[in-house]
Amino acid sequence: MKSVAELVEYAKKNPDALNYGSSGNGAPQHLAAELLSSASGIKMAQVPYKGAVPAITDLLAGRIQVFVGAINSLLPHIKDGKLRLLATAGPKRLSTFPEVPTIAETVPGVVMDVWLGVFMPAGTPRPIITKAQADIARVLQMPDVIQNLSMQGIEGVSSSPETLSGMIRDDYARWGKIIRDANIKAD
Repeated sequence: MKSVAELVEYAKKNPDALNYGSSGNGAPQHLAAELLSSASGIKMAQVPYKGAVPAITDLLAGRIQVFVGAINSLLPHIKDGKLRLLATAGPKRLSTFPEVPTIAETVPGVVMDVWLGVFMPAGTPRPIITKAQADIARVLQMPDVIQNLSMQGIEGVSSSPETLSGMIRDDYARWGKIIRDANIKAD
């Protein structure tokens, strides 16, 4: 398969023929694959692993057919030509792979934007939060940081505490629905 459209077409013609690896029940890879399945009307069987490395090992060996995972763990195999990157799961194409479409370009609404946040104890004085946010934003704009993150398929973005709070609320509602609809249970 060379595209998400081909993957979806194949899965529709061959129900239950595709197994996808995840880093365990409820892991981001599991949720992303369930979102893709739900939005495209396909069925794939989850094979939960204890981390990405064993899933990637089985993907390379052909024991699973699909893996939705962090690009930084897949980059060496993509660069070596051992794995094909069909699409990225973020809201926009990656600058490191501008020719690779997003999943949402084929299956609207399928976006898995993984983010990291910096948290402080409740009650931290606002000037400390403001200074920390400014320092983080400054670091994320440093050319060597941009380059190092880019080599891992990561684009650093800074936002406000209010924006992060909104993202958390939105993700809680969105992924909660996927978890309930797919009846996902933690191990």
